[in-house]
Amino acid sequence: MSLRTGADLRTIRERKPLVHQITNYVVMNETANATLALGALPVMAHAPQEVEEMASAAGALVLNIGTLSEPWIHGMLLAGAAANRARVPVVLDPVGAGATRYRTETARRLLDELEIAVVRSNAAEVATLAGQEAEIRGVESVGAAAGPELAEVAARALGCVAAVTGPVDHVSDGQRGCAIANGHELLGTVTGTGCMATAMTGCFLAVRPEAPLEAAAEALVAFGVAAEDAAAGARGPGSFHVALYDALAALDPDTLDARAKVE
Repeated sequence: MSLRTGADLRTIRERKPLVHQITNYVVMNETANATLALGALPVMAHAPQEVEEMASAAGALVLNIGTLSEPWIHGMLLAGAAANRARVPVVLDPVGAGATRYRTETARRLLDELEIAVVRSNAAEVATLAGQEAEIRGVESVGAAAGPELAEVAARALGCVAAVTGPVDHVSDGQRGCAIANGHELLGTVTGTGCMATAMTGCFLAVRPEAPLEAAAEALVAFGVAAEDAAAGARGPGSFHVALYDALAALDPDTLDARAKVE
């Protein structure tokens, strides 16, 4: 696997790709700000009347099922189909899959009906979708740890790259994979950091659509390094949250690859 996180971050900032995000109410502001801070351009369009046009013009499409409703599901399916036709890569965040039948069935429907490039999720969500036992409480994984075997099995079962985040992140396409140890425990104290990681995945996919495994890994490296920098001066979750945007904006492409903790 050939990661070029610094070079691709520089490309994001030069090209400023549009990342179309149909995401949840809880994190919409956070993921938009994180996308901007990294250097890409977010658009949070979810109306069925415009999503096909918007997705077709984007560099990547992010689908996040955190706050579901029937019109939003309809919009996701329309946007995803338009993105597929336009060869725009699609990232799926199956928030809370396994917590309710509605969430699980919606995630599976999106996977069945659309060509998904990357699924970015926690261990319980991806285990549920891959047909394994998992415990999830609300939208949080309980007692399940991301591991290389889970990412590999999930990638094969779902037919796309699986990016499973946790204390150590694991990314696999079913044959190749890597572990990423960048990050900080304060990420678990702020709502929406997983969704931000999904948005970052969309940003990197927009400049490297031909290599979803590498793009997914690079996104987690960049987000993890930013979390490390934000935590260095944080006094707790609140100050960490604010500092995270600053850290994303301050990421140095010239030193990013040297800071990657990838195996």
